[in-house]
Amino acid sequence: MMLKKVLLIAIGAIAAIALGALTELKGMAQTPTDLDLAAYHAPIHYQDTDSTKYSGDYITRFNYDGDWRGTNNWDNLFQYPLNAHGYYSVVETCTHRFITYSFFHPQDWTDIPFDQEHENDLEGELAIVRKDGSTYGKLEGIVTVFHNDFYSFTPSGSLLRSGAESIDGTLTMSSYNGSLHHLTTQEAKGHGLKAWPYTGNFRGASNEDGIIYYPSKTTAEVPSSGNDRNVQYSLLDIFATNGMWQYQLNEASSSPGITFARWGTFRGDSSGSCGDGTPTCANDSANTPWGWDDSNDGSVYRGEMALDPAHLTDVYFDGLGNFDTTYIRNRFIQDLRDRGYNSSNLPQGWPSQINLNTLIGKLKNQC
Repeated sequence: MMLKKVLLIAIGAIAAIALGALTELKGMAQTPTDLDLAAYHAPIHYQDTDSTKYSGDYITRFNYDGDWRGTNNWDNLFQYPLNAHGYYSVVETCTHRFITYSFFHPQDWTDIPFDQEHENDLEGELAIVRKDGSTYGKLEGIVTVFHNDFYSFTPSGSLLRSGAESIDGTLTMSSYNGSLHHLTTQEAKGHGLKAWPYTGNFRGASNEDGIIYYPSKTTAEVPSSGNDRNVQYSLLDIFATNGMWQYQLNEASSSPGITFARWGTFRGDSSGSCGDGTPTCANDSANTPWGWDDSNDGSVYRGEMALDPAHLTDVYFDGLGNFDTTYIRNRFIQDLRDRGYNSSNLPQGWPSQINLNTLIGKLKNQC
């Protein structure tokens, strides 16, 4: 009897350990990597192209030409392959994850007289994802960057309503690679971005110029032409080592640098053929997510789409329900704090309306 009792205790202990291990594994499954999150929610992207210069509308990475110099991206357009990439970043509160996606073009170009061109172009969106208990969360809405204006879109059934800013349309969703993805679209030449099909002249028809880009964790394809309907773009973490955010931090106190003219703005000049298609080539005119700004959205300031997306969302929308405005993860704020920046020691060109100490105060360790 004693041996039987010992065996039963041992079996029970083993079962408890196994159950604990399974529970731990299940918990791990509920915490996807940022790349997993970004890939799950990334847009299927309809890029309008213009036959005058298809490659001017291909999306790629900033250092597609092998360097981080901002003043040669226009010049090098035809000298390097334009493998497709899209940038992302993830920050997190207790109730939501906020994912920025952005698409880089070496040229913002035109063939219209008296229009304007400039070197470098980065426009994108903010995806608002509720942590609803599922592994990847539920997309509640997006805010897109269309030059100097932001536009809001929600999927059917979203509880979000217009707040200080109006909701501008309904997202179209499409199944791809095991999840539903919203559709976005960018203009040819100027590359303003909205939800599909709210801008541009490309809907995917066979008689239209355009490229359909699909998100990938690893694959970065080059379009076969300006009329390619299946091109994979590789997702790049903006926080990656030796990536875009790292270069901004390295130049934050010494602008202008090689990559950045000032905080949140790339360097860019009129070298090469910039300005040949029109009388004007503007210098230093492309912005990063922490430099994006809507010209007339009131109490939301330059760069908040990346730096403080919870505040932007709180202003733009009603119907948020349980909504946290402080961060358990925000690399933008954390890295600035860790580099010694604060309201008394600001990066050069920091927007005057944003109090950096207040931003730092929105960080917390746990829910």
